[in-house]
Amino acid sequence: MEPIKRHDKRNLESIPVGSLGLVPLSGCEPIAQEIDYYLTQWRAERQSEHKNSLAFAGYQRPTYIVDCDLPRFGTGEGKGVLKSSVRGMDLYILVDVVNYSKTYRLFGETNHMSPDDHYQNLKRAIAAIGGKARRITVIMPYLYEGRQHKRSMRESLDCAIALQELVRMGVDNIVTFDAHDPRVQNAIPLNGFDTVQPTYQFIKGLLKHVDGIHLDAAHTMVISPDEGGMKRAVYIANVLGLDMGMFYKRRDYTRVVDGKNPILAHEFLGSSVEGKDMIIIDDMISSGDSVLEVARGLKARKAGRIFVFATFGLFTNGLAAFDQAYKEGLFDKVLTTNLIYQTPDLLERPWYISCSMSKYIAYIIDTLNHDSSISDLLNPSARIQNIVARYNENGQHVLA
Repeated sequence: MEPIKRHDKRNLESIPVGSLGLVPLSGCEPIAQEIDYYLTQWRAERQSEHKNSLAFAGYQRPTYIVDCDLPRFGTGEGKGVLKSSVRGMDLYILVDVVNYSKTYRLFGETNHMSPDDHYQNLKRAIAAIGGKARRITVIMPYLYEGRQHKRSMRESLDCAIALQELVRMGVDNIVTFDAHDPRVQNAIPLNGFDTVQPTYQFIKGLLKHVDGIHLDAAHTMVISPDEGGMKRAVYIANVLGLDMGMFYKRRDYTRVVDGKNPILAHEFLGSSVEGKDMIIIDDMISSGDSVLEVARGLKARKAGRIFVFATFGLFTNGLAAFDQAYKEGLFDKVLTTNLIYQTPDLLERPWYISCSMSKYIAYIIDTLNHDSSISDLLNPSARIQNIVARYNENGQHVLA
């Protein structure tokens, strides 16, 4: 974890909504410990003229984590059990729905937890709270069923149904990261829904770990691997003043393979990439086939170094294809966040950079608990400009 610096702390003078509680569900314990570290340090050092008032009772504690046990019966059925009272608290439930490393016993067999299992655990935790909390915020970095966000045939709208179900159970706010399609919030228009972009952490990770980066239009270009990711690429290109390009997927609409039309080719739209560093930005790496095909297409067009930014590194088909592509020189680095489970093998790969979001989530929780605006956290353009200026002036050592 990064050391606490004086400029890290936010000036929050308003009265907290309630006593703060962080409820990490199964698989979220490591990132919750890091978030708790920042919160305890900031609040121990924060000065306020109202600090001794009743409204600030329990403001400084050795930990803000509320233990929630989620035991399973032999049939696979389960329940949620809170280990302490949460009456009147402002609770933040942290859930990683794609942490497949967690297991449970099912009729004597070991079963890996699916997104459905994690979502059911989330509902069990909310049910255990039993309406006694002052406010409930769900922090779900990878939005459950976020890729099933629209209807193109007679099919279910799983993400919208899940959001509405959480609201009916008493959830006030939902915080997610890089939602596949933010318009899914239309399903709950009267409730809080924030989708946060990790662009600042990607830029910081790149500048911190890679030498000779020149973030200007003459040396670097941003690439969207498909039309759906254009907004991400446009944002980072505008903030940094870079040129951008896009690939689009030419599909065979006469066939369906594994539930989707197979991709015939990735076609490129944009100016020359020759000799420039490439930043490919997307919301997730699933199997990784698409991003590697895009990297191959850029190298065929004589691109320079290639860096891949993806909020969620799922790597559903393993790491072998990326190891081989790295040996072939198709890309230089892959940067993803610690918002979801990362395998030990992934963290050891020479081509991988992990971008921690723990401090950022702590900022969000700390600010929301004071009922203050998180606008500057949702749009980090000023932070990005600042860190690039510091890097250009003093080099990498200022980012350590």
